[in-house]
Amino acid sequence: MTDERLDHGLAKDTIPKLAVRALAQDPQLSVTLRLVAGESGLDRPLHHPRVQKNGLALVGHYHGVVPTRVQVLGETELSYIESLTPDARSVAARGFLALGLSCVVVTGGKDPPRSFVAAAEATGTPLFAANARSSRTINALHAVLDDRLAPQTQLHGVLVDVYGVGILLLGKSGIGKSECALELVMRGHRIVADDVVRCDWRPPGLVFGQPAELLRHHLEIRGLGVLDIRDLFGVTAVRERKRLDLVVHLIEWSEREEFDRLGVEEKHHLILDTPILEVRVPVRSGRNMGSIIEMAARNALLRRDGRTPASDFLDRIEGHLAMRPALDASGMRREQEPGDGIGAIARDEGESAPAPATWSTLAPGASGTESSARIPAARAEPPRSVPDGPRTSPSTGALSSSRPPTPVPGPRDPRTKERGE
Repeated sequence: MTDERLDHGLAKDTIPKLAVRALAQDPQLSVTLRLVAGESGLDRPLHHPRVQKNGLALVGHYHGVVPTRVQVLGETELSYIESLTPDARSVAARGFLALGLSCVVVTGGKDPPRSFVAAAEATGTPLFAANARSSRTINALHAVLDDRLAPQTQLHGVLVDVYGVGILLLGKSGIGKSECALELVMRGHRIVADDVVRCDWRPPGLVFGQPAELLRHHLEIRGLGVLDIRDLFGVTAVRERKRLDLVVHLIEWSEREEFDRLGVEEKHHLILDTPILEVRVPVRSGRNMGSIIEMAARNALLRRDGRTPASDFLDRIEGHLAMRPALDASGMRREQEPGDGIGAIARDEGESAPAPATWSTLAPGASGTESSARIPAARAEPPRSVPDGPRTSPSTGALSSSRPPTPVPGPRDPRTKERGE
């Protein structure tokens, strides 16, 4: 069962704003965009991280055109425009550029058609010429737009890198998140952010965290104050950015609170609409939280490798119980065959077979918070009957009385009460 928990951000999830001018001048853009016309519209906003190539708009079909996307005209669109008559070319340019587009990029290193330059200048639509082909230009634009328009949020917590696993520590203020991070740093792991974790979403569904600029490399410990981890432990103890792989929710120990004892139920924490695996760890005096977090990271690595130790353990127990020897009518042990067991005995007597025990069946007398409650209780077996006749003493070899032993009663069959026996 999956329990999805919403993130408790310091601010609402936001999508940053990006102006066309900032995109064209971005130092991370690997292609050159040369402005040809429409300088008055350079402050128009861009809201989508994906570009759009909509050749149907050139023939007057404007359905699906998103003005706040970067519009790209490649070799195919330019060849169609060149095939038009001058009048049809002007009509197509005026209709396309009158849609209030944020900007238009012509690829392939070619100059835009004159009719498009005139229409862009008249409508104030920024018109650029790229020095690369469509595929390279689109990839370069996507790389910058994904970074600048990534959905973002801020969380109150601590982000650490343990064995390469990005672990976000959550919990109420004062529960010990920073102290736990300091213990992990002293064990050789790395801290990313303390107190404020800035998260951003990246395709195809990853969430990354980084520190606030003013708090970078710093950790606050009650009683000691603010510590500079980089100065104290060196550059190997800090990291600038890390993907979130696991959320560890620290909760105060309470007898009334129920915690997972086997690790077979997966819970997820939603951050920017992305589910991230979550474990809830109780905190109380005497628990070594550093070791527990390390074990959580190791277990996450096993899950990443496709292994689930808890489920494998329960499968072995169920297999062991299924292979237990059955008892014949006289109480003697015999090998179990297909169709045997309590269900077969009930069918012989015309009664419905009881439901088979599963790992989720509570053991007699066990509470729901104990791990033994999740493991099926093995039914007690009656002792083997001893044949009549003289018995030999194992120590002296002498014959003992031939009186048969008094049989020891086995577990009562619950069906005897129903039959009136």
